[in-house]
Amino acid sequence: MIRRRQALTAWLFLTPAVLFFALLFFVPIGNQLLTGAYGSDGVSFVGLGNFTRAFADPEVLHSFLITLAYAAGTLVVGTAVGLGLAVILNQSLRGRTLFRSVLLIPYLTSVSIIGLLWRNILDPQVGILNRLLEAVGLPGQTWLSTHPLATIVGITVWSGAGYTMVLFLAGLQGIPGLYYEAARIDGAGPWRRFFAITLPLLAPTTLFVSIIGLISTLQQFALPYIVTGGGPGNATSLYAHRLFIVAFNDNDFGYASALSVLLLIVVLILSLAQLRIGERTDA
Repeated sequence: MIRRRQALTAWLFLTPAVLFFALLFFVPIGNQLLTGAYGSDGVSFVGLGNFTRAFADPEVLHSFLITLAYAAGTLVVGTAVGLGLAVILNQSLRGRTLFRSVLLIPYLTSVSIIGLLWRNILDPQVGILNRLLEAVGLPGQTWLSTHPLATIVGITVWSGAGYTMVLFLAGLQGIPGLYYEAARIDGAGPWRRFFAITLPLLAPTTLFVSIIGLISTLQQFALPYIVTGGGPGNATSLYAHRLFIVAFNDNDFGYASALSVLLLIVVLILSLAQLRIGERTDA
């Protein structure tokens, strides 16, 4: 009787969360699966036709490969930058609280503002970045034409560095200082302490950063759309941008729904793979 009452109480508290996920997560996914089985007219049933069509669509494959390159570059560079900032600002430095707050501002700023800001900064004619280069005797660059994907990666890293730094700071402050004291007594230098103590003990934080970063970058749409519009050509047309074009330019919501379901599957597979790698590393 007591166990039954405890079970009922537990389910009572779980009910809001279950309803939340059912209504705002599972129901939309089911709706997307259903919509993806219909043609562009929304009436003709095509079954798995939209899904198989995606694998033969060169523009979808192109956008997917670009998205993978963007995600890989952002994850590697963003993790390294965030970790470096966290290590520096975890020291007893004067004004470190101010620096932490300033570095977090871009993450808290609207992505629309970030996109418009950098589009103006990188403008080849009136952008302040080229003006600074010319002031020191260096030639100006057509950033969004010559290095579009690398530029988008750089902007993404800049805007998210503060958040990644905060996560790594939390991980660093959870490492007992006794480990570092023992390492100093044994004669280990800063680099040896970093690679032998800091990095291994930050493995759970690094795994969390990589998973949320992967999910975010694979779904990225707003920033490249505002800065480059997917151009030049299709150089920054990420997967989400291609999905947007199919849905709202071509009005093919069935195909767009199929593309969104495929993206969900890719995100799940890569996230699970990261978790498995993380478990093996911890073991």
